[in-house]
Amino acid sequence: MQPRIIGMVRSHLLTREQCPKSGVQSLPPVWIDVHEDYAQAAHDLQIGDAIVVLTWLHQSSQDIQRCHPRGNKDLPLRGVFSTRSPDRPTPIGLHSVRIVGRKGLSLEVHPLEAVHGTPVIDIKPDITAGAGRVLQFPALVAPETGASIVAAGRDGWAQGLFAGFNGNISMRQGSRVIITATGSAKGHLDPQDLAVVDLQTGAQQNRPQASSELAVHLEIYRHQPKAMAIVHTHPPHLLALSLRKSGDLLELPLFESQIFVEKMIRLPAQEPGSKALGLAVGQASIEYQAIFMDNHGLVCWGETMVQALGLSEELESLARIALMV
Repeated sequence: MQPRIIGMVRSHLLTREQCPKSGVQSLPPVWIDVHEDYAQAAHDLQIGDAIVVLTWLHQSSQDIQRCHPRGNKDLPLRGVFSTRSPDRPTPIGLHSVRIVGRKGLSLEVHPLEAVHGTPVIDIKPDITAGAGRVLQFPALVAPETGASIVAAGRDGWAQGLFAGFNGNISMRQGSRVIITATGSAKGHLDPQDLAVVDLQTGAQQNRPQASSELAVHLEIYRHQPKAMAIVHTHPPHLLALSLRKSGDLLELPLFESQIFVEKMIRLPAQEPGSKALGLAVGQASIEYQAIFMDNHGLVCWGETMVQALGLSEELESLARIALMV
């Protein structure tokens, strides 16, 4: 049974094929024409209001239960309840928009990706909009996981552990690994910079391309059950020290030095992104929490993101002291 219709979408988008998979800022505004019967309900809506528009996706199929996310057949099939596919048992669309204009009972809104003639079944205030709004992570990324990775990128960048687009960060999330996408700037991560990968098979489950160092992360999680977070950095002082010195890098007459030195092993140089490097680091992670890869960088794992990033900072701090003495 179709729900009660309170208005219709008036849009430049005339077919499903023209519609993006979600509202994007590049879309021009569209109109919602509210029916006269609901004039009192719409009376207090004003320009500038953030609202959630619920639509009835009348061109959708109600018989489909699995789909390729975003219509990308390179991604594995998923149940529609874990996607935003318009094809679903009860095809209700949910759209966070802002009112940018009003003429009588016609509301100009943006960004709304619904096709022309789509029925509107409800309008609600968007209580998540405005200052302090929670970042909107991809469907398969738990908000706390995404927020931890974004914060680690920002904090590591502030400490000089990341520069530009180098390094990568991940967290284990059940049977999945959430990892920064290739080419992402770690100090300025966006929720859409997070790739989702199956832990056992390595198969990608969403659109962003996972970091080229995915093999390192997967092998650590496979070999070390305690590892829940991994930070791969290019710490400049530790790298500089490795170019000057062979053998143990951080032999210093400091009480705390030995504690952290015993957590780290140094591996010979191998091709970045290679399966061989991934396996070597994975094996080393069984006994060591920090793995320094010659000519490449430092990988640290922890039971939390704070542990992984904190260990990276401790080792880089010791390297800075070693270069000063």
